[in-house]
Amino acid sequence: MKFSNKAKALVVAGFIAVASATPAHAVDLQGSGASFVDPLLQACKAGFAKATNHSYVYTSTGSGTGKKNADSSIGQFWFSDSAHTATTKRSTVFHAPIIAAPIAVLVNLPAKKDIYLSPETVAKIFAGEITKWNDPAIMADNNRSVTTVVYKKDAQGNAVKDKSGNPVVLRSGTKGIIYTLPNQPIKVVFRADGSGTTNNFTTWLNGVAPSVWTKKGNDAFTTAFPGNINASGNIGRIVGANQSQGIATLAAKTKYSITYAEKNWGDAYGLRAAYVGNATGNFTYPDSGAVSAFLGEANQDANGIVTYNYGTKVAGAYTLGIISYMLVETEYKDKAQGAAVQQLAEHILSPACSAVDPKLGYVVVSGTFLEKAKAQIAKMNK
Repeated sequence: MKFSNKAKALVVAGFIAVASATPAHAVDLQGSGASFVDPLLQACKAGFAKATNHSYVYTSTGSGTGKKNADSSIGQFWFSDSAHTATTKRSTVFHAPIIAAPIAVLVNLPAKKDIYLSPETVAKIFAGEITKWNDPAIMADNNRSVTTVVYKKDAQGNAVKDKSGNPVVLRSGTKGIIYTLPNQPIKVVFRADGSGTTNNFTTWLNGVAPSVWTKKGNDAFTTAFPGNINASGNIGRIVGANQSQGIATLAAKTKYSITYAEKNWGDAYGLRAAYVGNATGNFTYPDSGAVSAFLGEANQDANGIVTYNYGTKVAGAYTLGIISYMLVETEYKDKAQGAAVQQLAEHILSPACSAVDPKLGYVVVSGTFLEKAKAQIAKMNK
């Protein structure tokens, strides 16, 4: 069968139309690292593919592995919840702080009641100094008057700020709480793998209760632990598991346990998030408004590394809010891959991703923090 010149022209035109409708150079990316960000990254895959025609696979391996993979150039992007400052970091790798969320103190208690824990109490529990749920310190935290603050929120769930940059209080109040806690041993579950969540959590413990948690934060809980974790009273009572899902699973199976992880893992496994005290003496819940109020007090240096103000006097700040870093390259050998990673970073930072499912509990980065994050992303793929 022979085609006329006109038919041939129509076929060619059809191929051109199909090619122009599909973005050229679609790229498949590979990433790895922090389990903290995994639920959000999985939820954002479809939106990213629709917007760019690119795809990615993210392997939740923990921040420690993410850093190691960045060192060895395994994949194109990596996530870590703690800054990568080791000498093994390649000079072309830098930090883009683009995902924000709270670390929740999660408990498995039979009563479906809110629990309140001061920073000192949390530190003593995880340090092995408080070993029973009906310890006088926990009883004191939960049988008293407490003040809570609720901020006015914007469409993304962040705290709305006034002209002076202060969060706008929607309402505040004081109430009496009564909670008779069980006479049961506390089972502590910690991250056994190298974890940026652990680094942030133990850094917070050292920052808010330095006389109790006397060591600096570390990716390894056993290294940051201020006493002898192998003491007879700790063996079998303080136990580890890998990754956020692992510790949430173990805590859910272990009555009278306590752990730390992203709040969405607690929601998924039936664990209750505690109200945690801050420097004002108020108790705050790990929601987006309280976290954004806290992160508004954080500083970001020229390298994108964030430092937190645990002593903030913002009344409703939840001081266990953290930023997760996307570790990326200034110089990608494959420029098409580099451009796709940059698009991915921009997508993750946008509300299209960060607000894709409010139930996941992530915070939309905003304000001056957003502008600084964008400036970091602009350094990519030069």
